[in-house]
Amino acid sequence: MEKKKKVNTYSTEFKDSAVKLALESDQSFAQIARELGVKKSTLYTWVNNYRNKNNQQPSHEETVLTVLKRLKAENKRLREEREILKKAAVYFAKAAK
Repeated sequence: MEKKKKVNTYSTEFKDSAVKLALESDQSFAQIARELGVKKSTLYTWVNNYRNKNNQQPSHEETVLTVLKRLKAENKRLREEREILKKAAVYFAKAAK
């Protein structure tokens, strides 16, 4: 028997107030999402939908944060790959003896 995932539905008023809070607050989107009890990605989606509807561009800070997040993830992946290659080099050096 499959368990169905519960889908949260939020009122338009709730979404609008969350977007307003996210755009006007000094807090990060992640912090606001935690306080509101929604996923960070959900809040980003609401803000992006609002911006698309109102032809607003993301702020420089948000663009920088998005790039920083992407680069941190890439850095983590590259570090993991480097560690795997180090272990492989040690393994093959021992096997060659």
